[in-house]
Amino acid sequence: MASIRLDLRTLLNFSFICVTLFLNNMSVGATKYRRPNIVLILTDDLDVSMGGMVPLNKTRKLIGDAGITFTNAFVASPLCCPSRASILTGKYPHNHHVINNTLEGNCSSLAWQKSQEPYTFPVLLQKNYYQTFFAGKYLNEYGSPKAGGVEHVPQGWDYWFALERNSKYYNYTLSVNGRAQKHGQNYSLDYLTDVLANSSLDFLQYKSNYRPFFMMVSTPAPHSPWTAAPQYDNTFSGVRAPRDPNFNVHGKDKHWLIRQAKTPMSNSSVEFLDAAFRKRWRTLLSVDDLVEKLVQRLEVRGELDNTYIFFTSDNGYHTGQFSLPMDKRQLYEFDIRVPLLVRGPNIKPNQTTPMLVANVDLGPTILDMAGIDYNKTQMDGMSFLPVLSGQANSSSWRTDVLVEYEGEGRNESDPACPLLGPGVSECFPDCVCEDSFNNTYACVRTVSPTANLQYCEFDDNEVFVEVYNLTADPFQLSNIAKSIEQEVLEKMNHRLMMLQSCSTQSCRTPGVYDPRYKFDPRLMFSSHSPHLRRLRQTLK
Repeated sequence: MASIRLDLRTLLNFSFICVTLFLNNMSVGATKYRRPNIVLILTDDLDVSMGGMVPLNKTRKLIGDAGITFTNAFVASPLCCPSRASILTGKYPHNHHVINNTLEGNCSSLAWQKSQEPYTFPVLLQKNYYQTFFAGKYLNEYGSPKAGGVEHVPQGWDYWFALERNSKYYNYTLSVNGRAQKHGQNYSLDYLTDVLANSSLDFLQYKSNYRPFFMMVSTPAPHSPWTAAPQYDNTFSGVRAPRDPNFNVHGKDKHWLIRQAKTPMSNSSVEFLDAAFRKRWRTLLSVDDLVEKLVQRLEVRGELDNTYIFFTSDNGYHTGQFSLPMDKRQLYEFDIRVPLLVRGPNIKPNQTTPMLVANVDLGPTILDMAGIDYNKTQMDGMSFLPVLSGQANSSSWRTDVLVEYEGEGRNESDPACPLLGPGVSECFPDCVCEDSFNNTYACVRTVSPTANLQYCEFDDNEVFVEVYNLTADPFQLSNIAKSIEQEVLEKMNHRLMMLQSCSTQSCRTPGVYDPRYKFDPRLMFSSHSPHLRRLRQTLK
């Protein structure tokens, strides 16, 4: 850790000298450098539906209570790399083309580096005089030798402390501004969450005071392998995964992948997921410490009042819902809904808002805060700065967002589960699988003053449809696809197809439950495509 700090201090001191010379020789308006600082803290696999925020007492107090908590924040895809790509680009997966966590799925691939990285929001911040700092997990395949290794530093970042590959807590490699820095398993030197906290504090200490800054701190927690700091090893000893109404029940009217889960789960499976649930919470206590340290340092430096701080996650998680042991990747609330807390200038404290936002909105919002016109970018999302400042009206706010996922499977049968055949993946010892090739779906998630609805279609031979009224059925126990009004079904089908082909501003057009929405049945695709006819046949 000492060598990391030395590298950071050297770079920052050099930058400070350069900026000082620049300011002494250029006439720069002082107001340009009074733009707000921005901090984005991104956790890994943190749910909100099953109490994921419960261990984070300091975070809720220092960010949520000091600002605003969103109760309807969703991800564009419930998987790490596609979701993180959506955060960085402000695009839905069908536009950034990252479909899974592999190089073949475009995760940190050479194609991603060429076609998407040059247009991420940190690039625009850097071009507009922001100092940019990244620490933690970037994309799951970052550092792969086939894609430039850890020597590759993405455009847009002045200071780069990125984890090679996926989340770990010990025995990992960091790219420190393009140089490999290996870490072992000494808690005081190597525990990754603490390393990220210390690197972030160093940045705040040695950065230039003449320019605004953007920090993105991406923690490994609470992703597996769920390794807690030693002082937290024995906490939450009596905690179990929540026994909500959808825990350990059969998803009888759902997609076949959900129906194949064994109900009830075995005692050993329940014990395993309860233990994992406790371990996840334990890792979050170090994240809570990180948040506290950052906020305190900003306050001591007199920068807190001019700094926006975001706290969120790349996707949710499940432990036993519909008898699925544990993972993400599914279309249900526990996997697609995430925490989102924001504090900063002109945000009143102790607020909660039901207004609908998605992680494709983070980039546009951050650019808006920095005074950069996101409408001149290729981003699909929209700024929710008006919500933060109290200028948005629920009657005119957006009513729907898109969720997309492309399923993964194996081309050959799992030797331990031959009866399942090929095409499945993420299988547990009892042959319950969490993913498959045809677990490919797209959903319209609607939240408006008059509706709280989810409409999803699977890209499979059935054209399987799931629809949920979240007001009447918050745990998504009953699929109402075969009982919903035909007119609503057709409108939602049309809206989904439109969103799946949208780009930039067309992704922000009024949804079905927006008073400004206009539906023309003649625009339906039945005249030249079998899709709607197959859909109607399926739902008879």
